[in-house]
Amino acid sequence: MLALAGVALCQQAARQAAVRVEQEPHHHVVLKNDSVLVTHVVIPPGEATLYHTHSYDRAAIHLTNNMITLQQMGQSESEQMPAKIGEISASTRKGDPLTHRVRNAGPGPFEVIDVEFLQRPVQPSAAEAAKVGAEDPSARIYNWALAPGASSAQHTHERPYLVISVTPMQLKMTGVDGKSSTHEVKAGDFHWVDSKMTHTLANGGTTDGQIVELELK
Repeated sequence: MLALAGVALCQQAARQAAVRVEQEPHHHVVLKNDSVLVTHVVIPPGEATLYHTHSYDRAAIHLTNNMITLQQMGQSESEQMPAKIGEISASTRKGDPLTHRVRNAGPGPFEVIDVEFLQRPVQPSAAEAAKVGAEDPSARIYNWALAPGASSAQHTHERPYLVISVTPMQLKMTGVDGKSSTHEVKAGDFHWVDSKMTHTLANGGTTDGQIVELELK
């Protein structure tokens, strides 16, 4: 009986129609323009997303510590795997779009910032702003782990980019002209910049912080 029930559940899952990622209820669209689609994903413990489709190169930045499972449509659910604060990944669209669902096994809500790059460049920029933490054909990711009082090297973004806070922190940004601005940011806060920028990033707070920058190629 258990085996038959398992087969029935698999067949039921296979019959479910997938939705576009921006239509999946756990994926909250926080920015969409001609270049990127940014969603803040929040999955309560014990819940799963609907089957949803990713159609572009993409990146993910984890904001919480959880155990999760992944399941592509028509395939078995994966074993539980850890998702850790500060993990970053870049995925390349190859062949058919990816259709899957994500289940949060807990503890606590699972949160991730998911970025889809809507235009893969024909001639990618060769300019790298800093050491590349991850990349796909559409973007490079720079990962800054900043202790209290620490700052990044001065670096230049030649292309549009997103800056995302992984942790709460006091973020100080200083331009090439020496002018600074300081912002109290929360985990998941972001800012889109579509002009050339030279700056440093510094942690003006008393706890460790992490900032991720995703620059289009």
